Order: sequence, then C-alpha cells, then structure tokens
Amino acid sequence: MNVSENYRNAWESYWRETSDAPGEAIWDSAPALTSVPHSELLLPHADTGRTIVDLGCGNGTQTRYLATRFARAVGVDLSHAAVDHARRAGEGDGTGVEFQQLDLTDTDAVRALHARLGDTHAYMRAVIHQSEPGARAAVAAAVAELIGTEGRAFVVELTAASRQVLQLAASAPDGPPPKLRRVFHHGLKPADASDDEVPRLLREAGLEILADGDTTLPQTEYMADGTRIDLPARWFVLAGRGADE
Repeated sequence: MNVSENYRNAWESYWRETSDAPGEAIWDSAPALTSVPHSELLLPHADTGRTIVDLGCGNGTQTRYLATRFARAVGVDLSHAAVDHARRAGEGDGTGVEFQQLDLTDTDAVRALHARLGDTHAYMRAVIHQSEPGARAAVAAAVAELIGTEGRAFVVELTAASRQVLQLAASAPDGPPPKLRRVFHHGLKPADASDDEVPRLLREAGLEILADGDTTLPQTEYMADGTRIDLPARWFVLAGRGADE
C-alpha cells in the first residue's frame, strides 16, 4: 500500500514549519552520535566504492556525512519540504550529494531508483517504527530492492522501551519539551512498531541479518532535569537475497 494522504501531509507540514537551523528536528543529531558509529558497524560488510542511499534523509545531515565514507550518497525522503531543506543545507559544500523525493512504498519509483543506481548500500534510521502499519512491509521491501545482491544495509529502529522514555519526557510539569511537542502536534507517532515486528519484516522482505545489537538514538532534546533524551533502539546490518558475505 502507498502511504495515506494524512501521513504524507503530516510530514510535509512538519518540515514546512521546521527552520534550517541544525538540530531543530528532535532527531537531527550530529553525525558523531549517529551516522559515524553506524558507519563503523556497516563498513566491515560494505564496499566503500558503492553508492549509499539514505532512506528518510530529512534535512540531509547524515547523508552529507555518509558521502565522506562512500563513493556517493543519495538522500531520499517522502517529504518535498524535507528535500528542500537538505538541498539548501548542501549548497556550495562541494560534496556532490544528491537529494530526491521518494515514497518508499511506491514500488515502481523504488525500482526506477535501483535501475538508475544499481545495487547500492542503504542507511535507514528510525523509519519503520513511525511508518503506518500497513506500509511497513513495503518500506522493508524497498531496502531489499535497493541493495539487491551486492549492497548492504544498516537499519536502526526504536524499540518499545523508547515509548517509556518519551512518556517520561512528555509527563514533565510543563508538558513535553518543545521539539517533542512539535512531533505530537503534527500527528507523528514515534516508537509505534513492536520489537519483534521489525526483524520479522526485514526477513520477510528477503533480507538476511548479518549482525545486530542494542543501541540508543540520541535526540536533540532534553528532559526537564537537563539530561539528553536517548531512545533505546536496535540496529541491523543486512544483506539481500542471494548475496555472498
């Protein structure tokens, strides 16, 4: 299934009302906390001469870092407004990073991207958990389509334990902190997938789990006591059907 109009509009409105300031989005953490350690987990399995596609790239912070570790980086996002942010942020930096709007549930569009780029690596941070339930299988299938048999993927998703962290943050005397309040205001639903759903969807998409482990996804927002919101998560390094490791 394709994403619903309500879901698409929620992301468009969120990114339209987000400034270009680094870190304004709650998940827009510095690469040193996210794509740097994630790359170190992926690199033992991945050929750096390949293109890497950043799925759900948002404003492109992680995409621009990934371009320094791989031959080329392409950031894709459902939201046109997010892609606009990413392109503005990358203007004049000389990295040659490419950004395009892409609905991961649009099978034809995903196949067209694969046809253009060939087997790529994929980086996906916290996309399945907030996707609509009926669309999650298609998101996992998009990862499998893009990496084919030669690419590898790094996928990291929030676990159910992150819901308690978010609930604690939202229950502060003054209510949720501003960046989290904006997420709720736009109807976005973090940590909505169960812990067993993500690996099941990945396997059903034909992906082989080469390595996995527990981690946290640091946010750019803080609890009332000043501690950073770090959301429990699980990471996976994946190969496609028929791949040789």
